[in-house]
Amino acid sequence: MKCKLCPLFLLLLILCCNVFAQEKKDSVTKTATTTSANADTSVVSSEKTVFSIIFGKYPKHREGVYITHGGDGPLLSFASMKNNGEHLRNIPRFTMFLNVGSNFNKDFSRNFGVFTGINLKNIGLISKPADSLKLKQRVYTLGVPLGIKVGDLSSGSLFFFAGGEIDMAINYKEKQFVDGDKVHKFNEWFSDRTPLLMPSLFAGFRFNPGFGLKVQYYPQNFFNKDFKTKDKDGNSVYPYKNLEANLMFVTFSYNFSGIDYFKVKRKRHYMKMKSGKAEFEVNY
Repeated sequence: MKCKLCPLFLLLLILCCNVFAQEKKDSVTKTATTTSANADTSVVSSEKTVFSIIFGKYPKHREGVYITHGGDGPLLSFASMKNNGEHLRNIPRFTMFLNVGSNFNKDFSRNFGVFTGINLKNIGLISKPADSLKLKQRVYTLGVPLGIKVGDLSSGSLFFFAGGEIDMAINYKEKQFVDGDKVHKFNEWFSDRTPLLMPSLFAGFRFNPGFGLKVQYYPQNFFNKDFKTKDKDGNSVYPYKNLEANLMFVTFSYNFSGIDYFKVKRKRHYMKMKSGKAEFEVNY
């Protein structure tokens, strides 16, 4: 009986092996077909327009240090002058050139910030020691301000500023007029006729798109009382020994770049939807 069942058992074993081999072959063929289809789908997907949704939050204020360029434009100077304690007649001085500079700004919030920088200014005064004599005296200075800003700093619509500045006198120039005719002029680099360092205080306001008014006052004497020179006979003279002059000016300040402020959104969050080059934004 057992011998009769052996051929039947062997036939069943062969049939099972054939079925298993066929299923494995079909499985491999199916896998290859699926991989090929996925590759084709990937190619098609890469050619389609990608749609994305991005959620984000706006900063509370402009971050980091940023630079503004400009300076003091038209500048009108006034002086309080005394010679031997007596008032000395002087004339307001107006100039437009050359007053330029750059400031480095740091905002700590939407409404408060600080700044420093470097500015080139043309400051001076006009005096009349006598009816027939007029003197124009000016210096070019390089100044380093340090100040604060309070107001709408995010859009620059209106803010106030104040601080102090140290100016270094780099070029002194003097013109003498007699009866309206110019009779003498000279200029000196790093002259001893004025102090080398000239401290000052300033305050003002600025409004969009970057213009403003500023008042600046120099409490130190404009002239160096210890300056010594020689007269025609070779004698030592101190031309500014008894002269006191305190300078103040008003200027129409400006910024010609950096005034396009980063617009800090009133609504803090945003949702951007992009599809190709098209973009749509919702603030909330």
